[in-house]
Amino acid sequence: MDEKTAALVVIETITAMAGEGMPMMTRVVPHDTVVFWEHYPDNDARDERTRSRWYYHVHAPGDRDPGEHGHFHLFLHRTQLNDPTAYTAAPAEGEAAAAHVTHIAGLSIDHAGIPVAWFATNRWVTDEFLYPAEVMIAHLDRYDVDQTGEDPLVSRLLTAMVVLYRDELKQLLLARDAAMAPLVLAEGPGVYQAGHAVLATVPIDLDAKIESLGIE
Repeated sequence: MDEKTAALVVIETITAMAGEGMPMMTRVVPHDTVVFWEHYPDNDARDERTRSRWYYHVHAPGDRDPGEHGHFHLFLHRTQLNDPTAYTAAPAEGEAAAAHVTHIAGLSIDHAGIPVAWFATNRWVTDEFLYPAEVMIAHLDRYDVDQTGEDPLVSRLLTAMVVLYRDELKQLLLARDAAMAPLVLAEGPGVYQAGHAVLATVPIDLDAKIESLGIE
């Protein structure tokens, strides 16, 4: 999928959601009352072919931007990487960890169900195997969650967003590593295990992005 095709998929899926009167978060959260910090779906949305995955969750009031309803966390599985051993930091269990995933980014959603920002986190936030930005950037095109069994409009949109925002995700991941480097020097490798939750953010303006590609 190229950038223009991805933009058309994003337009198509958001338009379809609006036409059905069901914004993105209502397709993910299965009931009217949100349980803060829960993963939706419970065991994550896992693509049966690629093993890429996502989950959605909502932070409690006071622990999130008031304009954000919740956010998606997007992951590659380590088997999607050319060298799964080339990580910078790992869960405490190492190779015995329950989830062998690496976090691409978080995707914030506003109360209308529209993506408004990307953000990058410290390793402990998602208990990931953390890889250098350059490794993640080289594998972004392997993120594909079109076959998760969850709402197809949501999954197609997430796949397309990674393609559409590849350049921004590259800058986000590089900014994450740049923010992390002095923290590691000052505090040692334990910094990967606690504190400094959000390391970099990139705002999203979908209209401006789509217009920049010459799509009307």
